[in-house]
Amino acid sequence: MNTGSNKPGEAAVAEDRTGTDDATGERALGSRAPDFVKARRALHLSWQVGVFIVGLAVVVAGIIMLPLPGPGWVVIFGGMAIWATEFVWAQLVLRWTKRKVTEAAQRALDPRVRRRNIILTSVGLVVFAVLAGIYLWKFGLEMPWKIKDQ
Repeated sequence: MNTGSNKPGEAAVAEDRTGTDDATGERALGSRAPDFVKARRALHLSWQVGVFIVGLAVVVAGIIMLPLPGPGWVVIFGGMAIWATEFVWAQLVLRWTKRKVTEAAQRALDPRVRRRNIILTSVGLVVFAVLAGIYLWKFGLEMPWKIKDQ
């Protein structure tokens, strides 16, 4: 049997099961189902269907949470992580997402960007304070639904 290595078959298989790619430090792509499930085609197919249904339910719940109260994006990415345990396309999407989030975090730590964000936040707070002051000057501490007919 050709294992693609000069090492004996068992040693090459044992090293391959570590689940990491030495060059990138990321896990290898592919199914993470237990070996006894992968060994039987019908069981593996039903495993994939189950993982897809559970991941779909979590993603749909996250989409519902986007306009409603709840951590919508976190739940959506949780569903993607569930799919990524079995499907290569979901693993690639998660890798891309992690890379983009890391790049955005690095850009946010840039001193010029931080300075700009601080200035914009300060201007926003000043505008809010002015609007709140105008409201309090005109109406006092009475809420709009308690204002008497004028």
